Amino acid sequence: MTLVPSFVDLLQPLAAVMTAPTFDNLLTMLTGWVFAPRRTVTGMIVAAQAVGHRHHATFHRLFAHAAWSLDELGLAVFTLIEPFLDGTVMLGIDDTLARKRGLKVFGVGMHHDPMLSTRKTTITNWGHSWVVLAVIVKLPFCCRRYFALPILMRLYLNKTSAARHRRVYRTRPELAVQMLDVLCSAYENRHFHAVADSLYGGQSVLNELPANCDLTSRLLLDARLYDAPPVRRPGTHGRPRRRGRRLPTPRQMLAGYARRVELDLYGRSDRVRLIDAEARVHSAPDRPLRVVAVEPLTGGRTHQAFYSTVHAAAAEQVVTWYAMRWSIEVTFHDAKQHLGFEQPQGWSRRAVERTAPMAMLLYSLIVLWFAQAGHRGYQPPWRPWYPHKAHASFADMLATLRRCSVRQQVLSTGLSGRGSRNILKTLCHAVQLAA
Repeated sequence: MTLVPSFVDLLQPLAAVMTAPTFDNLLTMLTGWVFAPRRTVTGMIVAAQAVGHRHHATFHRLFAHAAWSLDELGLAVFTLIEPFLDGTVMLGIDDTLARKRGLKVFGVGMHHDPMLSTRKTTITNWGHSWVVLAVIVKLPFCCRRYFALPILMRLYLNKTSAARHRRVYRTRPELAVQMLDVLCSAYENRHFHAVADSLYGGQSVLNELPANCDLTSRLLLDARLYDAPPVRRPGTHGRPRRRGRRLPTPRQMLAGYARRVELDLYGRSDRVRLIDAEARVHSAPDRPLRVVAVEPLTGGRTHQAFYSTVHAAAAEQVVTWYAMRWSIEVTFHDAKQHLGFEQPQGWSRRAVERTAPMAMLLYSLIVLWFAQAGHRGYQPPWRPWYPHKAHASFADMLATLRRCSVRQQVLSTGLSGRGSRNILKTLCHAVQLAA
């Protein structure tokens, strides 16, 4: 099997971060990743019809030993996203669990499982915890929703796993700051704005943000808020005050007067009570924030509080920025459901750290291909029970890439002699993969 030429052309800038033979092997693996029913290395070799062309160990070494950097590959993917960016670049940060089996797999441990846990009961599961940095962008073929396109990933090791593998323990927020530093230092002339949940909104991220990056996140309803410190008068003794007078907490803010507004969030319209103020949190007294307290009047949500380092922003804008974070949850779902993010079976350190993230990068590449060329070949399936569907889902994008690739391979083969046998072989292989 081969991928459609327009997709292969999209991948060419990635060749700059690795040798030509390694890039050739990567193309084979990505081809297999698109077509394989199960994303193990050997399964992708079979799906790409590469059995016998090279020894299978060559493709295992692509992830376990080859000399290339996942960060450099992610930054190369960012260059492909740049034509769709305008002004401030929105970023999403979150973590996701990849369930695994086996005691000898590098980096596995017990992690919180959000799919099984409830508000009252916390469930943990055995696997890998990945911290992901994604670019949030609107694309021309679908202007009504945001896409979160992953570019950088870090494997989180809990304290037990870090000690077992003799690695320095780093928290998830510290890994997030690492990725922000990599991206922001590589593009110093761009301004970035990260949105993340409360795990990544604490002082370990807020106080370590790069100079060209802002942050919007959740805030505790009983968070201690302060005004700016008073101007120091001449002749005053003692150290200068770091914090001003104490301000009401977000919960106390909602007890007073608040505006009633209607917000379009998460694909629906909700009425809320909204109040905002400029304040500083206790752990970062030198950084002014726009703090927003929200009481939903419809939709069933509880009271919430948010903050943004863009202290001049309107309250509605802060809430809208935070709502953009949901797009990364959709990315996690699609990468697991359709690209087998949890399926690779590597167990050594480099194989683990580079195989599963390839599914996330491939997600970005498929969406970018669909935005550039694939949408022209998209044929919406007729679903009389689903009349309101207006745009392609990621499953539609992947199906379009598969169909265009098979069609291109069939049409480029002669219809007589050996060509007819190759066509039959291609069609039979495609049907076998779909079975």
